[in-house]
Amino acid sequence: MLVKVLPDYSFPRTAKLIKTDDFSSVFNFRKRISGHYLAIHYQYNLLDRPRLGLIVSKKNARLSVTRNYMRRVLRELFRTQQERLTGLDMVVRTQHMFDRSHYALVKHEFHRLVAKLPNDNG
Repeated sequence: MLVKVLPDYSFPRTAKLIKTDDFSSVFNFRKRISGHYLAIHYQYNLLDRPRLGLIVSKKNARLSVTRNYMRRVLRELFRTQQERLTGLDMVVRTQHMFDRSHYALVKHEFHRLVAKLPNDNG
């Protein structure tokens, strides 16, 4: 009997960058790739799972409803791609506001930027 094992798509607290020092270390590493809507700052870590930090500023989206939507979309995109990103801390910063009408563009851009990330840990 063949048993299919699905990847773990959960998003636990350990997959989040929370502390200021964690964000600072990623920014100090000075590796960044960007597109129209997103900029991804990244640094490799020694953990067995990737971690995500989000920056969605009021400058880009005035309404909190819009900022929260943007965060939800980015968390979901990260969650579904995390098995490809092992050992990586990444901070995703929005550069422009997006809403439901831009979802396909943002999703495509996120996947394109993740594909550009170097595979080696250094």
